[in-house]
Parts: sequence; C-alpha cells; structure tokens
Amino acid sequence: MIRFRISTWRLTMALYLALLFMTISSCGSSGIGDLAGGGTGGTGISTGAITGFGSVMMNGAHYKTDDEVAPGFRTKKIVKGMDHSNTRDRDLFRVGMVARILYSSNANNASEIVYEPNLEGPVVSKNAGSIVVLGQTVILDNATFFASLDMGNVVEVSGFVDDLGRIRATFVEVTHLVPMAGQEFEIKGYISGLNPSGNTFGLGPLPDGSGNTVTVSYTPGAVQGLPAGPSNGMYVQVETTDTQPVSGIITASKVKSFVARTDFPENTLVDLDGLVTKLRSGSENILSFDLGGKAVQTDGSTEFIGGMATDIQPNVRVQVQGKETGGVLHAGKIVFR
Repeated sequence: MIRFRISTWRLTMALYLALLFMTISSCGSSGIGDLAGGGTGGTGISTGAITGFGSVMMNGAHYKTDDEVAPGFRTKKIVKGMDHSNTRDRDLFRVGMVARILYSSNANNASEIVYEPNLEGPVVSKNAGSIVVLGQTVILDNATFFASLDMGNVVEVSGFVDDLGRIRATFVEVTHLVPMAGQEFEIKGYISGLNPSGNTFGLGPLPDGSGNTVTVSYTPGAVQGLPAGPSNGMYVQVETTDTQPVSGIITASKVKSFVARTDFPENTLVDLDGLVTKLRSGSENILSFDLGGKAVQTDGSTEFIGGMATDIQPNVRVQVQGKETGGVLHAGKIVFR
C-alpha cells in the first residue's frame, strides 16, 4: 500500500554528499540462494520500499538494527546525505520510503540503511492522479491525498520507475507549503543527449535515456566531483533553485555524481524490488529484462513464485533475488508482488 504523509515540519537543509559503496563479497558458495529471509551466509544489499518497523521490514524480511544486532551496536543510517545513526528507525524512516539495506544474510543484521528520495520540488500541475515536479511525472494512487495537494506545495517523492520513466510514488511528503526564497530543490537521474558545447543534457529515471526526461543547463563551475565532466549514462543529482523548467530547461546550481539504487558491487548478493521497465529477449523460463532500468537475467534454475516467466511484462512489480555479475543481476528467485 502506498503511504503518504503530510508534514509542515522543516528538515534542515544539508549538504548532499555522494554515497561511497562498501566493497562487499559473498562468503562460501555461489550465493544466489544466500539471501534475506533464510540465507546461510554472506553479505548483501536489499533495495525496496520499507513496509514496517521493529527493526526495519523490507522485501518480506525483518532486518535487525542497533541493539537487536548486538548490545551497543549502531546501524549506520544515512538520510539525504546526513548520518542519523543515533536516531530510532521509526523516528527517521517512514513506510513507503525506498531504501537500501546492507546486511549480513545469515542473520539479516543491518549494517547500513541509506534513504535518498527520487526528487524534491514544488507541484506545478495536477492531472488525473498525477503531479509534475521539476519536469517529472509522479503517479499517485491515493485519491484523498492527491485532492489535498495544493499547487506550489513542495513535496519529497520516493517510489519506483515505470517503463515510461514516470515515478510511481510509494511515499510522498509535503515538506513546505510554499517554496522558500532561494530554496534549492533536487532531482536525480541518468544523463542522456549530452551537448558539451551547449552545456546541456537530458535527465531522466531510465539509464537508456528513454521515457520522461527534462533538459538541464549547467555551467562548468556547477559540476562537482566530476573531473572529466558529465557523460551520457552517468547517474547524477541535480540541484536547482528553479521551481519548474523555464522554456523546458532546468538551470543547475550543482551537478554531482551519485550512486543509483540499482548499482551494486560485483558479486554482491542482491534483493531488488521494482517495476519491469523493459523486455529484452528470451523464451520460456530463460529471459532477460530490466527492473527499474537494471538488467536482469534468468536461467533454467530460476525459481518463480506467485507467477510464471510469461507474466514478466512492463510495469509488473517483482522482487528479484540474485547475484550481481558483470553489471547484470542473475536471478535465483523472482517473486511477483
């Protein structure tokens, strides 16, 4: 169920730092079955929408945090680039937030939880259950909440990307009733159509540049942590004081390299929830497809739960458990949600 929360409290504006990956390798066997909810060893990453607390529940598993792991232990908790490790889970996270949990699969002990919204900015239009924020279409399925939103409300959005590059929200929060003077907003996505001579690029939620994109204009001084400059396919966070695109263009005050939710270190055990965004090829139970833009490959031993291989279609929500190899998530199990 999609969870929405309206709040008038103001989160402290923080410096958004690029997240550094931990290098994680599996232990023991090949590891495709060594995942959350009953694995037998290894370390992995679970990415999906938070469904409950005590400690944190996601993707059908209960991940232990803090003192549940060991007396005096503190799970590292990063929210919008800030360390909140001393804050209780339920005081920091909300049901519906799409987060990443780094865990020990033999006991589901969470070593780190990272939450970053898809975007934050003012609502500039509402139409038939969707809103537009910084040129991005956000689909809402909560009619009561949709009706309560006012034009100009600044919202924080978290959710899954569909095959058209829209964000299907699992969490939306009003952070400000109206934009503050000089307030910076943010949007994350993949660069496409880079025009270095004109200092512009397209930005959208899908890595191939398809679907819903917005044009971003930048100056070399706005680019941070990218010595070679922006490049096509790069995942970035754009900050801007624009409340909406001007003549179809957002002017960036900062462009920073960022880690996408679907990027995983080589040989990592992965539990990924999302929407099917592309069908690539295959027949019967051996097929390849994209999940939220992430390449997934099945084989003859892949287990399908709650559906069949033929049910893998655009915008179907599935949970893929497998192992990252060569930029592809090789599925040991697919659960239809």
